[in-house]
Amino acid sequence: MLGASALVAPNLAHAQNAKTATAREQALEERLLRLEAEMAALRADLGAARSEQAQTATAASQAAARSEETATKLATLESRPAAPAEGFRVGGTTFKLGGFVKAVASATRFDDGMLAGGSLGKEFYLPQQIPVGAAATRDFMANARQTRLFFTSSTPLGGKELKSHIEFDFALATAPAGAQRATNAYTPTLRRAFLTYDRFLVGQEWTTFQNPALLPESTDFVGPLEGTVFVRQMIVQYRQPLGQGLDLLLALENPQTETVTTINPVLSDNDQDRVPDLVAKLVYKKPNLDLHLAGLVRQLSVHDGGAGDDSLGWGLSAGGKFAFGPDGRHDIRLSATYGNGIGRYLGLGYAPDAVFDRTALGNRLLNVDNIAGFASLKLGWTANLRSTFAAGYQHADYPDGIAIPGLANVSAYSIAANLFWSPVKNLDIGIEVRHAGREVASGLKGQMDRFEMAAKYTF
Repeated sequence: MLGASALVAPNLAHAQNAKTATAREQALEERLLRLEAEMAALRADLGAARSEQAQTATAASQAAARSEETATKLATLESRPAAPAEGFRVGGTTFKLGGFVKAVASATRFDDGMLAGGSLGKEFYLPQQIPVGAAATRDFMANARQTRLFFTSSTPLGGKELKSHIEFDFALATAPAGAQRATNAYTPTLRRAFLTYDRFLVGQEWTTFQNPALLPESTDFVGPLEGTVFVRQMIVQYRQPLGQGLDLLLALENPQTETVTTINPVLSDNDQDRVPDLVAKLVYKKPNLDLHLAGLVRQLSVHDGGAGDDSLGWGLSAGGKFAFGPDGRHDIRLSATYGNGIGRYLGLGYAPDAVFDRTALGNRLLNVDNIAGFASLKLGWTANLRSTFAAGYQHADYPDGIAIPGLANVSAYSIAANLFWSPVKNLDIGIEVRHAGREVASGLKGQMDRFEMAAKYTF
């Protein structure tokens, strides 16, 4: 029994050891499998990380490329000039077109005479054409001659803008005989043609002696014509800003001497001038305020056939526009001018610069003194309904001790009131009444009463 036990015991021990080894191997195998699984997972994670990194690098590269492409396109677009808000561009120059269409109809009563057919005084207020010394007459006239067109250009040059302006209408053209019979044709007439660069202006423009911004709104071509400086001519002008809204303007302007004789009141366009007219003006502008003070010095000249004379002319003009009320809808406008030998600058030459007569005056130029002014009040009843009340006056003093033609203009005045309605933007419809008078050297007087209607569309 003991011997059997002795024989069995080693076998049992061996079997037990085998089982223990097998369990250990299984545990090692399981650990190995787990390690392999973890290694596979690590490899997968590493591969995914590398793939993601590669995708990120690719995306970053693509994004950088797109960003560079966008920047290139943006730079290209920025290098191109932007399309103008108005007008059109050809090369580096921007062009614009503008103006207005204006239709006018007027009914006039002349107390002391009749105007000849084709007279400009039938179509707009011209004080020198108010008849004197005859019976009363009536007149009706309708036209679209005040229609206006302008072209402008602007070209960058040397960091600044070289600009031009060309403007014309039909108002002062002489109508051909029979024009009203069928076609009412009128020749375009040049109003303004000038260029500007930096502080310089060269070309035909409003005289520096005038401030056209002061002219009150009117159905008429000008309004209180007798009381205002009104000249467009060739000028060379320099503007010097002085700061705080103050500018100094200096100009050389085309000269022209206008004279009458001791027996003939018709103005003579003498064209023997030798030096340009000199003008200086101070302009002060602020919101709702526009002021100016201008001075003029000129040489009057008449030379013909080896005989003639020169004289010095001068003038001072001041004026202002004062806006007030809600949105600046109301304003007051004032202008006053005084001078010696400046007749052609006032009221489209209502009075002469001087009297010149070879025989009676011994080839001497005798200057005429002149004073003129106007005032207006504009009331903006609503945003699109307004009225203007205006008055103008001029008086010429001829030299003492000489004969003066009986029909030479001495004084003129006018008063007017109007009502304008703008139902839509850029469309103005107005009615106006005007009373005016003229007096000549002989003492004869004439009066005019006019009712006028106008429609204007600005584009």
